[in-house]
Amino acid sequence: MSSLLSIIVPVYNEESTIGSVLERLLAIEFPVPIEIIAVNDGSRDGTAAAIDAVASRNPLITAVHMEKNGGKGVALRTGFSRTRGSIVAIQDADLELDPAQLLTLIEPIRQGTADVVYGSRFMGSSSHVPLMSRLGNAGLTMLTNVLYGTRLTDMETCYKIMRGEIARGLRLTAERFDIEPEITVNLLKSGVRITELPVTFSPRSKQAGKKIRWRDGWHAVDLLVRHRFSA
Repeated sequence: MSSLLSIIVPVYNEESTIGSVLERLLAIEFPVPIEIIAVNDGSRDGTAAAIDAVASRNPLITAVHMEKNGGKGVALRTGFSRTRGSIVAIQDADLELDPAQLLTLIEPIRQGTADVVYGSRFMGSSSHVPLMSRLGNAGLTMLTNVLYGTRLTDMETCYKIMRGEIARGLRLTAERFDIEPEITVNLLKSGVRITELPVTFSPRSKQAGKKIRWRDGWHAVDLLVRHRFSA
């Protein structure tokens, strides 16, 4: 398969940021051709119109509109099934992470020195991260390390980049935010080594639209433990 970067953008009720995310991705001078798959997960605001406004002007964007909200896991699984690229990346739609950082994250895969790259929000300074968010991420990452014998610093990161055949071979069933540990578990159990590189991010609050909740953390714990002791 020729070099192509597939970028999946799962989005739910992000009308204020999704247009900017797509425009920023299009403005980046990637070293390989790209395709952008924007998966609108049954948004109830103006997200669909915002995606279509950008997609109508650029054939690099494929807009996928789901009739009802299924969760981030459903959106990502839909996106993975549509990819054609030799490299697959995930970009969230809330602008907590600057899309320009993908330039650095795809490079180890392009150079053949890594099969999977995670953008870690906690390899550098994380003093600006809310304490509860930092503790929650640290707890889930530590549990992953204990159960699977790895040394990750940010299992929950959105920035998961991998070779296309690996991405399309993942056996995923999660529907909500537990898709993040499920992707990681799939990779670790298959023997794939995850390389981490530092990224910067600007976390937003619940009031500003943050969607993940504490119950999602418990779902993640259940998934990590259950998969560790299953075939």
